[in-house]
Amino acid sequence: MKIPKRLQPLVHDGVIDSVVRQLMSGKEAMVFVVRCGAESRCAKVYKEADKRSFRQAVDYTENRKTKNTRQARAIAKGTRFGRESQEKAWQSAEVGALFRLAAAGVSVPRPYNFHAGVLLMELITDDEGNAAPRLNDVELTPEIAIDLHRRLIREVVRMLSAGIVHGDLSEFNILLSADGPVIIDLPQAVDAAGNNHAPRMLVRDVDNLRRFFGRFAPELLATDYGKEIWALYESGALHPDVELTGHFEHVETAVDLESVMREIDDARLEEAARQMRMQERE
Repeated sequence: MKIPKRLQPLVHDGVIDSVVRQLMSGKEAMVFVVRCGAESRCAKVYKEADKRSFRQAVDYTENRKTKNTRQARAIAKGTRFGRESQEKAWQSAEVGALFRLAAAGVSVPRPYNFHAGVLLMELITDDEGNAAPRLNDVELTPEIAIDLHRRLIREVVRMLSAGIVHGDLSEFNILLSADGPVIIDLPQAVDAAGNNHAPRMLVRDVDNLRRFFGRFAPELLATDYGKEIWALYESGALHPDVELTGHFEHVETAVDLESVMREIDDARLEEAARQMRMQERE
């Protein structure tokens, strides 16, 4: 096939030898099957920001570091340089997450290279050597659904043990390979310790799995792995081989209204004092 414009620099530099075919086109990228020597690999070409339907929600980008204060100011102002910097940071987030998770033994495509805005990684295949299907395209028996759910919950635990929450995990970004489920699409992955939205995202990821597999094995709908996993993480007891029950005991705690009101009053006093200091300087 004709070499797409964004892949031409990789062919020119000898990173890939040829482009075989387009594999898919999603909300944030186009994916191609390419040849690198004797191997078939996958090339993810990120769409430009103005051509994507996916928006970089502030929940995902919270606490992501920029290289310098100039970039941070440009991103805050929404200048062209700022948008370009934010786009590069968004792409490199997936690259960084993939390398980190692959090193931790999580079932993700093996990353090889990130070159000219293109992520080169392992091509995930089924037992016949064809590109592996997405989970949402596969019909499951109750037994297989239970087994895949168990395996994916274990992958979520491995991810969180490595300090990462996927943030958008569902049947649409899981491939069913010859060796089992493989998690893909990680540009929105967040740092578990550095993002205030991580607990909610983790629970949502796990709930998405529960709802999907619960269609085939209804008994899974009664489980509550997400809150259990996060509670173990918060307490420092989470590790890849931790035993899970699938249940979480919700403890209702009374709100100390007096303490809350004291904090509000203290904040008001601090603000009044700040305003007074500002007036004195004028």
